[in-house]
Amino acid sequence: MFSVSPSSRWAIVAAMSVFGITASVFRVEAADLLVRYDQSQLIRLPRPVSEIIIGNPSIADVNVQGGNLLVVTGKTFGVTNIIALDADKNVIQDQRVIVEQDDRRTVVVYRGALRHSYTCAPTCTPAPVVGDAQQFFEETLKAAQTKAGASVPGTDAQPSE
Repeated sequence: MFSVSPSSRWAIVAAMSVFGITASVFRVEAADLLVRYDQSQLIRLPRPVSEIIIGNPSIADVNVQGGNLLVVTGKTFGVTNIIALDADKNVIQDQRVIVEQDDRRTVVVYRGALRHSYTCAPTCTPAPVVGDAQQFFEETLKAAQTKAGASVPGTDAQPSE
């Protein structure tokens, strides 16, 4: 059996209290909707929606499908909420939305202080996210837009200089 001095006991209790407070700040509630960056989640509501309010539209986007099905898409990292109202302006649901990065197949490469993100599934390809090096981000998006334009009939897929 071991003995802990009163001052050590106090330090342990204080540390556990701080950890408990810190852990509770970052805790995800059961009612929170976790959405991955650039991905979507579905919310089925009990009755048709007339109006959607998004706390911060730069974090998440919501589209209504078929009256009572919401498609929530993560646009950038952060926390916001969505409020669904019926035709009489009654709240159907007030949902906190947390947008996070999907790290399962993500590789981040640092070149000095410059960050470059890649998705590896199984081959690694550039997949820029907020916070990546500006030149890498812009060049990758430009290439993706050029490729997307090539698949639309009647568009010029040549990159602009």
